[in-house]
Amino acid sequence: MATAKGFSIEWTSERSLRVTGPTPARLVAEAVRGVKGVRDAIPTENAVYVTVDPLAGVRSEDVAGCLSSIEQRSVPETRAHELAVCYEGPCALDLAEVALLAGVSEQEVIQVHTATEFTVAFLGFAPGFGYLTGLPERLHVPRLASPRTRLESGSVGIAGPYGGVYGLPGPGGWRIIGRTKAVMFGVGREEPALLRAGDTVRFRAISLDEFDA
Repeated sequence: MATAKGFSIEWTSERSLRVTGPTPARLVAEAVRGVKGVRDAIPTENAVYVTVDPLAGVRSEDVAGCLSSIEQRSVPETRAHELAVCYEGPCALDLAEVALLAGVSEQEVIQVHTATEFTVAFLGFAPGFGYLTGLPERLHVPRLASPRTRLESGSVGIAGPYGGVYGLPGPGGWRIIGRTKAVMFGVGREEPALLRAGDTVRFRAISLDEFDA
């Protein structure tokens, strides 16, 4: 294990390492990707997981060197997103239960969710799925006891302290309170995922008629 200005660099295999420290993970990932021999750096909420070419001779000191000047690096551009969400009928599979668990009305759940500015902490679980931080504590509800085998793309969910939007159809255990038509992941786009770590997200309520239009 190596350290650099408060960072911890730990090899987890001959081709992977974990970096933790005081700087936001998305900034660390941007810096580490510039090290020769690094194949990718994936930010999570509390750490960056790095894969390297095992034949490139990457050393802990190489990673530490890039972190020593991280303050001088430019901050990656972040974007603000507003997503139109339907919180009605078949789009809001778990809204009533979320309201019951939170001890508030369904309308208050919607009001709190749409009044919150979320930040994309990191992407994971599935293509285009951003873990959104900033959810007020009153809406911190547990995941479903049994995940659904299929959710539609655009399903807007909450679980614990996080919010998120499912980018592709598939299984999921978060409680679904709405749905958006925003394309969270498009394979034909230059940048397939709509969200980047560090982006902000706000949700705007629309009616079921508007959603179906």
